[in-house]
Amino acid sequence: MPHSNPRSARHAVTGWVTALVVAATLPMAGCEPKKSADGSQVAAKVNKGEVTVQEINFVLQQQRGLKPEQTEAASRQILERLIDQELAVQKAAELKLDQEPRVLQQIEASRREILSRAYLEKAGEAATRPTAEEVAQYYEANPALFKERRVYSLQEIAIEATPEQVAQLKAKMADLRNVGEFIEYLKANDYRFTGNQAVRAAEQLPLASLGMISGMKDGEAILNPTASGALLVVRAGSRPQPVALDKATPAVEQFLLNARKRELIVKDIKALRAAAKVEYAGPFAGAAPAADAASAALPAFAPAASEALDAAHGAKEGGSK
Repeated sequence: MPHSNPRSARHAVTGWVTALVVAATLPMAGCEPKKSADGSQVAAKVNKGEVTVQEINFVLQQQRGLKPEQTEAASRQILERLIDQELAVQKAAELKLDQEPRVLQQIEASRREILSRAYLEKAGEAATRPTAEEVAQYYEANPALFKERRVYSLQEIAIEATPEQVAQLKAKMADLRNVGEFIEYLKANDYRFTGNQAVRAAEQLPLASLGMISGMKDGEAILNPTASGALLVVRAGSRPQPVALDKATPAVEQFLLNARKRELIVKDIKALRAAAKVEYAGPFAGAAPAADAASAALPAFAPAASEALDAAHGAKEGGSK
């Protein structure tokens, strides 16, 4: 049944199943902290509702990179935002917005997402951490990310072209001496294109592209087909910036652990589908399940591989200053 309890409505929309309560609390001058009906410490009463310290701590937990000395100021900012949110929720309940079909549908969708994510994360908990030997093997097998890591200066030119034109462009590249001549050729033949320059470390490149770019020499270029035409990538320059095994170990451990979690979850979802009776109906009758249906349900483990690798490289660079 729909309800109009302001506090329940807010929790239904903003709650997270996997919350952890951090140790930081707001100082309460002159008295013991008041308790809410469920035993939580009250940080602020808002009309007939309230904001608890536990709610503040949960939002704090989501703030990546927050330093201990920033906790108190951040807590007070979060409290003010939660007070504004509580006031808005109370008004929404007063207007019975929590009973509107559209809002109820959003609440239900959020509930399903939270529960499914909680189950998938639970399924991934069985993954074992990689051994030191496995970490070292991954490190040695990916020198472009670690021992031979470089920071690349890249020029990218996105070209609109048909498949036939892409073939012609590849052939033309062999006859031209530099990128400037290639651009002049594009202009002379009325190709539409856009250019971009970027500096990217190895871990910021797609793994599928890293091997190709790391194998090129400075000044070399490669033309790859895209959905709309082609992308010319020029390795304009690079500089070495290797990372030692001890600095890379935490990132590699996290990457391998996440990969194992993904494997377990995909296997679990496939098993659930195999045991379930699924009948497609209406416009979907007779439809075959998507090939990547299991992987589509995967939660985004944090930190992602690229973020973990970037963190390792950042720690190395910070320590060398």
